[in-house]
Amino acid sequence: MSRMEQEIGEAPAAVAEQERVLDRPLADLSERLARMGPQVIVTCARGSSAHAATFGKHLFERYLGIPVAAAAPNIAAVYGRELRLKGQLFLAISQSGMSDDIVAAARAAKSSGALTVGIVNATASPLAGACDVVLPMAAGRELSVAATKTFIASLAALLRLTARWTRDAAMERAVARLPERLIAAARLDWSGALGVLADAASLVAIGRGPTLAIAREAALKLKENCNLHAEAFSGAEFVHGPVALVERGYPILMFMPGDAAAPGMRQLAATLREKGAAVFTTGDGDPAAARLPAPPPDHPETDAVCLIQTFYGMAYRLAARLGTDVDRPRHLQKVTRTR
Repeated sequence: MSRMEQEIGEAPAAVAEQERVLDRPLADLSERLARMGPQVIVTCARGSSAHAATFGKHLFERYLGIPVAAAAPNIAAVYGRELRLKGQLFLAISQSGMSDDIVAAARAAKSSGALTVGIVNATASPLAGACDVVLPMAAGRELSVAATKTFIASLAALLRLTARWTRDAAMERAVARLPERLIAAARLDWSGALGVLADAASLVAIGRGPTLAIAREAALKLKENCNLHAEAFSGAEFVHGPVALVERGYPILMFMPGDAAAPGMRQLAATLREKGAAVFTTGDGDPAAARLPAPPPDHPETDAVCLIQTFYGMAYRLAARLGTDVDRPRHLQKVTRTR
């Protein structure tokens, strides 16, 4: 068994353990944030963690009404400039906590007067040391170069933070159900898409709302594990130019949201099929031949997390079919240190 496959299977236990580990830190942080009342949230992350930050942007803007912006880490690390963040929330996300530019950005944000929070797996890392508050992912050691369980743990931590901050009991209960739902999601079979994807030169992943981050993560995994060119777009952004890529048989993975964004995505799927694309959609409501099964709906945001768990299993099988080594992706290493 590869490290990647093993760690995909460890994600449910990581999410379950996180509930205990984060209980006290989240209680303290949510009280602090309620008193502080930040008017903006600035995120800072790279790679899979940047996709987790996209998920956080959806959560914070959707449930708190607070605008979220992604910081460019090189502003601090390369250009030596501090952002004006006094009284605001700076949220850094990193599995290793070792990337020099993310650490520099956190230190600069703290110096400017922001409340700095780090969601990290390595709690003894430089990033953890640079932040006022540390929220452990609690995923245990992750040895696979491609992050899987730490990405899912990051999403779960963001859901827990949002639920505590907004006092959303329904979301808290949904996160509590997530470990069992991830186990069920891992059993689902997306092999119906394997043949088309294995023959593809490139493809597009599309999401919207809670599934935009999922589409971005899926595209990254197809690149790094399968050596397959894939790009991700929101359903709205795709029709503003990238739709020109579509030709007969062009593969498109659509990660369908379970909320108010769903009708527009279903209409887009129908339009893309009319243009001849090979469209695969998650969940029900589309032609059976192009349907990728999903767990029964529960909560739109946790439903999205389940989709990436199923996708990871499919990506692993696709890599095996294409003959790539998921534990040794070319040109990559586990910890990438950028400045």
